[in-house]
Amino acid sequence: MNEFISNYPVTFYLVAINVFFSLAALYLYPPIIEWGYLKPYRTVRQKSWYELLTSGFLHANIGHLFVNMFTLYFFGQVMERVLGGNYFLGLYLSGLIAAGIPSLIKFKDDPNYATLGASGAVGSVLFAFILLFPLEPIYLMLIPIPIPAIVFAIGYLGYSMYASKQARGKINHEAHAAGAVWGILYLILFVPNTIDHILTVFGLM
Repeated sequence: MNEFISNYPVTFYLVAINVFFSLAALYLYPPIIEWGYLKPYRTVRQKSWYELLTSGFLHANIGHLFVNMFTLYFFGQVMERVLGGNYFLGLYLSGLIAAGIPSLIKFKDDPNYATLGASGAVGSVLFAFILLFPLEPIYLMLIPIPIPAIVFAIGYLGYSMYASKQARGKINHEAHAAGAVWGILYLILFVPNTIDHILTVFGLM
């Protein structure tokens, strides 16, 4: 554990903070969830922009928390090693904000809409990985078949956009898609040599 903290401190603390506040809200003090929700109707009218961040450190249930933290744990280590702690933290936090913007726009006049979870930020980390390692295999839970990262990305984005238009269920597909796209844009816009790396991977440089 000490070695993990030393090598990947940002990933460790992001996971720890998510687990701490999510469990506290679920089992110790539920009003934390009401305070931390991203509620676009409230956010816009009360200027409570902090909700774009606080909502990303809370989860609806243990399953929601586990899937997000499991993904962040494994892909976060890789991206923190590749980018360094500062760039990685910037990717994660900006991913939270970027993922919430579509919900703010789409549901700003709906007083009943609320969303939470780290899925958007985790999607940013995942798609940053895919951009840098497009040919690496990705395994889905309970499906022991390797899927090339770029194929997974196409399927993920396609499904998220389709599901968003259906407006069914409680999953924030807008956040998933926005977080994924932001993970790609962040590397291209802010991380030096990203384009050169991509060209090298595909043998174009």
